[in-house]
Amino acid sequence: MSTLTFRNVSLRYPPRAGRAGADEKLVLDGINLQVASHELVAVIGRSGSGKTSLLNLAAGFLEPTAGTITVDGVPVDGPSADRAVVFQDDALYPWLDARDNIALPFKLKGVPLAERRARAEQLLARVGLADAGDRRIWELSGGMRQRVGIARALAAEPRFLLLDEPLGALDALTRTRMQEFLLRIKAESGAGALLITHSIEEALLLGTRIVVLSPNPGRLTAEIEAGFNAEVLNGASVAAVKASPIFKRMHAGLTGLIHASAEEEIAA
Repeated sequence: MSTLTFRNVSLRYPPRAGRAGADEKLVLDGINLQVASHELVAVIGRSGSGKTSLLNLAAGFLEPTAGTITVDGVPVDGPSADRAVVFQDDALYPWLDARDNIALPFKLKGVPLAERRARAEQLLARVGLADAGDRRIWELSGGMRQRVGIARALAAEPRFLLLDEPLGALDALTRTRMQEFLLRIKAESGAGALLITHSIEEALLLGTRIVVLSPNPGRLTAEIEAGFNAEVLNGASVAAVKASPIFKRMHAGLTGLIHASAEEEIAA
């Protein structure tokens, strides 16, 4: 089992250009968090809580100002194939078809053309797009593009999937279908996952654990265990899970927790 670990992690941004004498901005303060292979940890919080900065640190796009980030005890010192990122914007290459977008990680590894295309076809089938390999990106719907993006991330055989609002740009109906798809793909891959989302409902539905960040600076204020994803994986419908009394109670509790932090900030 692999583990992604944040230990006493803080992040400061330098002052903006032209603001002489301004202080550095403390974005994240003293974050301690672990994500294991069997988990999907959902991170929620209001704007300014540093959710995307947390993911960028995990990806190696940023370096912490203080503290350490490790994968299985090895310090994160930049992007790596063991941590694959899926963005809200699918970030696909429009000059490549769906198959060759997915095959790109294999190409970067020097895999021969025939083999990488065959492996890309397998991944297309795995994400439900077996007949879409020859289609250009602009010919795909939003949900299909995100499936291609997720397949490309899986091509790297990562130990962790880092998901930055991957369903945020989709319409409500497509988003609901993709939530179940994402759960099943994550479970099949064996990778751990860190999900950034603004949706309390999505965090509850997908997360094995939910981490709440308070803003200015981002601090971890709550960790909540959830098991609704297991219900979906065991065959329960997403609609039935969301309609359950316990789901509604936890949704109300999380909403109150986030709003309470906002009121405390205003009062301070």
